[in-house]
Amino acid sequence: MLALVKKEITNFFSGPIGYLVIGVFLLINGLFLWVFQGNYNILDSTFADLAPFFELAPWVLLFLIPAVTMRAFSDEIKLGTLELLVTKPISLKNIVLGKYFGAVLLIIIALIPTLLYVYAISNLGNPAGNFDLGSTIGSYIGLLFLILAYTSIGIFASTLSSNQIVAFIVAVLLCFIFYYGFDAIAQLIPSSSLIEQFGMKNHFDSVARGVLDTRDIIYFLSVTFLFLGFTVTKLKGTK
Repeated sequence: MLALVKKEITNFFSGPIGYLVIGVFLLINGLFLWVFQGNYNILDSTFADLAPFFELAPWVLLFLIPAVTMRAFSDEIKLGTLELLVTKPISLKNIVLGKYFGAVLLIIIALIPTLLYVYAISNLGNPAGNFDLGSTIGSYIGLLFLILAYTSIGIFASTLSSNQIVAFIVAVLLCFIFYYGFDAIAQLIPSSSLIEQFGMKNHFDSVARGVLDTRDIIYFLSVTFLFLGFTVTKLKGTK
């Protein structure tokens, strides 16, 4: 499986995809956080806080991760190499995990440069270093869980069509439903706090407060394993 992960990362960076993903992620966040005026601009706020970044990042990743994963299996289906892939001696589960962790590592690599934002916020504080470190660490952990869940959804969506655009749209739609859809439904229905529990946003916000609740961890891991399981089941049908 490690060889597959390495191959996926190499493939990402042998072409423009890897660099484009990192560049687009940093550019969009950088413009909204430091250049464009508005609710997300950190310099316009009255205190040193990275909350705007953690409000914006889930929405950027909602589009960026499907763009990374849309070709994971759709290319194999289009080129007719999927049948050949699933007959190789490596298990189907390891093939899925190899592609999955390759995509996850690429997104994490894109996330690493944003640690410079933490340094900038620390220096903007009065006095320097006066910011909520616990909440910042919690929010980064929340983003990692979000990346795991989004990527599993994107990998599954890539098995549904040989068309990358279709796979992208399906992945964006599913990620949106799981991130904000349940939250939106809960706002429309009085006394529907239970529905909120099915949404990623509710659990992401909980982790972002700096408190790791086992219910939030179980939720993200459950969504991740659920869609990876769907992916394996879907691919088994191609044998």
